[in-house]
Order: sequence, then structure tokens, then C-alpha cells
Amino acid sequence: MSRRRLVARNISRGTQLAERLEDGSSFWAKFMGLMGRAALPAGEGLWLPGENGIHMLFMRFSIDVLFVAPPSSGDGSRRVLSVRRAVPPWRGVVWRVGGAKGVLELPVGTIDSSETAVGDQISIGRP
Repeated sequence: MSRRRLVARNISRGTQLAERLEDGSSFWAKFMGLMGRAALPAGEGLWLPGENGIHMLFMRFSIDVLFVAPPSSGDGSRRVLSVRRAVPPWRGVVWRVGGAKGVLELPVGTIDSSETAVGDQISIGRP
């Protein structure tokens, strides 16, 4: 994973999605994702820019997933296109969301606690 740390916020709801978001923009980071980890602690997450799908092979825990649109002009915020709650591990299916240009992988419960819904605007950037 890249050492660059980011934060993710739901601008529409005024809620925090991740205060310690790993930048998964490198080939290796996208390939590995969260595989090999025992858990994803609260407040953490993985940002996979440019992606429109994921798989859960070799994962040991469930995650919440947000699929987002490309940045909008001006402020760089991104619209949430799809939410997936508590996606279980070891699912070989690769989900694809049309129009998505980024995926946020978050701890289970983050979508509900942040009240994130399709259509919300989120920001991903430096703290």
C-alpha cells in the first residue's frame, strides 16, 4: 500500500467515512487489497481509485463497500453510485458497477453509522 494517507467524508450528510484511509492506487495495492489482514479497524479503509469492481477471495472478514463516480467538476467530490453492506468474505464474484471510477472498502457498519446513501457526495483527500 502507498504510505500516502487520506480521509473520506460524506459531504451530503456531514459524516466521517474514514479518518485513516489507505491509498490503493498502485498496481500491487489494487492486487492485494485487504487480503491477508485479520480485520479492518473502525475509522480505517482502503481507497481503490479508478476501479469499478471488487472480489472477496482470500478475505477473512466482511466489509462495507461504496462505488463512486469520477470526480465532479469544481470541488472534486464524487457521487455514490452503489452501496454494499457487510459483503461476506470468500465471494468469488467480481462486482462491477457501471460508471464507477473508484471503490471505498470500509469496516462493516460504516455505511449505516455515516448514513451514506446512493446519490450522496463524498470527498477523498488529505487530512
